[in-house]
Amino acid sequence: MEDHTATRMAARPALALRRYVGSYVGFDLRGFPSGVHCGPPGRLLTAVISLSGPLEVAAGVDDGSPISRFDGLGGGLMCRSVAIHHDGRQQGVQVSLTPLGARAIYGVPAAALAHQLVPLDELLGTLGVELVDRLREATTWAARFAALDEALLRAVGRSSGGDPASRVRPEVAEAWRRLVAAQGRIQVGAIATELGWSRRYLTERFRGEVGLSPKTFARVLRFEHAHELATAHDPLAWSEVASVSGYADQAHLVRDWREFTGRSPTAWRRGEILLGSG
Repeated sequence: MEDHTATRMAARPALALRRYVGSYVGFDLRGFPSGVHCGPPGRLLTAVISLSGPLEVAAGVDDGSPISRFDGLGGGLMCRSVAIHHDGRQQGVQVSLTPLGARAIYGVPAAALAHQLVPLDELLGTLGVELVDRLREATTWAARFAALDEALLRAVGRSSGGDPASRVRPEVAEAWRRLVAAQGRIQVGAIATELGWSRRYLTERFRGEVGLSPKTFARVLRFEHAHELATAHDPLAWSEVASVSGYADQAHLVRDWREFTGRSPTAWRRGEILLGSG
């Protein structure tokens, strides 16, 4: 493999944004072979802004999904990986939003974006166009993160209807919090009982706000944990990944891995050439 360089810079958003934005991550990956990177599903909504040419993204991996080109995009919660086609170089910024952040920044519930990739200018209007331009003009990561803070604070400030949290049922927010805290290893029925709701009612209200049912979201959380373990610099054996992340056995991990990435774990590891670039 030719020489390659990989830079990743992470930052926390401004204090006033932290209910809505989990993190900023800047990345500059160069000199890798061309290929397809799997952007896995997880607990947070993702926005990505390219600092070079348009991103070439498909809503599924190895399934014939059409490729779209974006300067910046926002996505909802997913049940499968998105395919990011690259020529061995990726340069951009990733912003992770909580479901509440969708209401605060985009003005819509997270459910409105579920399973979708949307151009950032459709979600933010002229602010989205301005943000892409400002990030590309900036010459340091600190300046880019500061530009994100300023733009997203403006987006929150123009949100109508007051506090976005007031439009989310507290029971739904609490169910999301408990599922995340348990990394998906908690019974949805138990959460519903503690909240004083039926499982069916919790499922309907949760899906209506978040875009996934609590059961599906719990599966995504278990997969997310497994994916974090599998992408560590010194990864565990697959059987250990399955056990630590709450799968009954390795076969269950393989089944979910195929569903969420379109590939078996071993095929995913072989094809994911950007592994180890973090």
